[in-house]
Amino acid sequence: MQKIFLLLLLLVAIPSYSQQKWQGKFEQLDQILPTPNSYRSASGAPGINYWQQRADYDIDVELNDETHLITGKETITYFNNAPEPLRFLWLQLDQNNLSKDNMTDKSKTNRVRDSIPAKFFPLAGDTYDYAGGFKIISVKDATTGKDLSFLINNTMLRIDLPTAMKTGDKYSFKIEWSYIEKDRMKFSERGGYEYFPEDGNYLYTVAQWFPRMCVFDDYEGWQNKQFLGQGEFTLTFGNYRVRITVPSDHIVGASGVLQNPKSVLTKEQIERFDLAKRTFDKPVFIVTEDEAKKKEKERSKKKSTWEFEAKDVRDFAFATSRKFIWDAMAVKVNDKTPLAQSMYPKEGNPLWAKESTMAIKNTLEVYSARTLDYPYPTAFSIHTANQGMEYPMICFNGGRPKPDGTFSQRTYEGMVGVIIHEVGHNFFPMIVNSDERQWSWMDEGLNSFLERETKRERYPNVNISWGSPKGMAGYMKGDKNLMRPIMWDSDNIPGNDFGPNAYGKPSAALTLLRETVMGPELFDKAFKEYSQRWAFKHPKPADFFRTMEDASAVDLDWFWRGWFYSVDNVDVELDEVKWFKVKAEQKDLENKNVKTKTGDLAADTKSKEKATDFNNGPQEFTMINTPDNFYGEFKNKISDGDVRKKLEGKNLYELTLKNKGGLVTPVIVEWTFKDGSKEKETIPAEIWRVNEGEVKKVFMKDKEVTSIVIDPDGASADVNLTDNVFPKKPAESKFEQLKKN
Repeated sequence: MQKIFLLLLLLVAIPSYSQQKWQGKFEQLDQILPTPNSYRSASGAPGINYWQQRADYDIDVELNDETHLITGKETITYFNNAPEPLRFLWLQLDQNNLSKDNMTDKSKTNRVRDSIPAKFFPLAGDTYDYAGGFKIISVKDATTGKDLSFLINNTMLRIDLPTAMKTGDKYSFKIEWSYIEKDRMKFSERGGYEYFPEDGNYLYTVAQWFPRMCVFDDYEGWQNKQFLGQGEFTLTFGNYRVRITVPSDHIVGASGVLQNPKSVLTKEQIERFDLAKRTFDKPVFIVTEDEAKKKEKERSKKKSTWEFEAKDVRDFAFATSRKFIWDAMAVKVNDKTPLAQSMYPKEGNPLWAKESTMAIKNTLEVYSARTLDYPYPTAFSIHTANQGMEYPMICFNGGRPKPDGTFSQRTYEGMVGVIIHEVGHNFFPMIVNSDERQWSWMDEGLNSFLERETKRERYPNVNISWGSPKGMAGYMKGDKNLMRPIMWDSDNIPGNDFGPNAYGKPSAALTLLRETVMGPELFDKAFKEYSQRWAFKHPKPADFFRTMEDASAVDLDWFWRGWFYSVDNVDVELDEVKWFKVKAEQKDLENKNVKTKTGDLAADTKSKEKATDFNNGPQEFTMINTPDNFYGEFKNKISDGDVRKKLEGKNLYELTLKNKGGLVTPVIVEWTFKDGSKEKETIPAEIWRVNEGEVKKVFMKDKEVTSIVIDPDGASADVNLTDNVFPKKPAESKFEQLKKN
């Protein structure tokens, strides 16, 4: 049967190539991706000699609730697993992004317009008179107590070592430091405090709060990109022991597990806390709303120290306030039972009590099924007034009801979405530890894809169009001069383009890859393989690309090249449709007296106007006997009679497709037949591999077709669906378009 179809292709679907400039859309990525080596293999897996550094932290920190001063001292033990000696170390000082004369402000462009609201004036931030940045008090050798030579370069700190660290060495040093915490409502930063004038209290979300080790790896040595605010963090795994001193009426949530509950919680709170660890159906309140309201009126002069331990994490953050309501519940993830915990002020209710901890549960379950079992013992969701931000085991999330407790569907969807997204970041990049400073898509894009999948599975009443191929078509249709490829350095992506570029477009690409290119089963296996290969390691883009191909046996170089390395868009035009039937057989064994009429495949149809519908009926073509010397190896294996019998009474439709957008894509064809039934089929993107601009393809159908639509659901991100239809529809007037709006 396959050989009959081969002959059909030879007889009917004879390739017809238009003049098209070759653009190499199916060329391999070998010359673009880094050369595989013993550290990172050609399969995309860590190589046999893969290595990474480690840094352990022991930290004491205190927060002054009146002055907002944060003071700390830390001991860092750094392990050199690199196959080379290190004579100096680099640390990140991210708070220096708000110090005087910081690089971020100096490198910003701005302008003065003829009228502008005062608080949006380019230099308005200077009016806050905020003295930001770290004050480094001392840097000392942990063993000898001697001062170490250090140098500050904007948001980076270099420490010169007394002697070079050899492979396998470890070295401990101490740093004392302080800084003034910022008002996040003014600066819109990832951390800071929010003031509540109604009761005179503060809610702190404390992040990037201590000097942290930079990454040193096999790919580029020391991470050396300054923190400019948009590109986030690349960090080293290690173990943390952190003691946090706050007013004794505060409640604290943090990365890691509370080690001293008897010192900071009441007997009743401890009992509730223990109950939450055994409760799987609904959250248990450890601190109720009434108890939190009562605490709002307290102003304890005493201090309490909360001690947390976190293992195998790349960072540490915490939140503290006397306003916190606290609920928690256990989540079943195979043989693990992590504790989902939420802390929020009364201003978050009733929405937060109902949704936050359940959203954590849903996220951990869906992400674990798609990647790897959540390995950490807890996951916090902390309520803030704006934005969302992630750290190991803890995240800060917006979504606040109105003062009367009511909320819109938009607020609900935003709150659920941001919690799923930020909790999901525990997997990317907290566990699969990519370099956010350079490749935002490796955490934001992959995470946005799984966020959308979680909402699709668990929240059927939530809109999930953004981050889908159809939802991103409008963006991809935009001005290419204002866009950057996904494979672009985070800080060099224009601000308005950052969300679509790093979040939405990668999510749409992975959705297309799963639903249309690879299929869910194959994609899910490959995606899980990547997640498990690179758990607690430092993957790069090539490791993702190679693993997805290695684990699926699908060559995706065309896909990465188009979606990740270009700003092309999908725009396939159904340019022409021809309908054919085989003319009734006439006996003419010697192929004499064969006449060709208009409509035959051999006829010159270039001067004929294109058909706009099927009303004229099919064109007939004559099937002649095949010359003996045409068969070659198939001689005596395929008979002309077999072919004629196969085609007898069939409808043949020749489609001419044009790639107007440049991004090669699978072609999804929906057929509607005369009896009202429909059929959908997908043609792989490889149909464009010889001619990237125009292809013709013949389809055989038993029933007559009344209409054809390319990409009927927008699943391929086609930016112009109006030219995807046959019979062609007349263009709408401006008036008709306005009426729809």
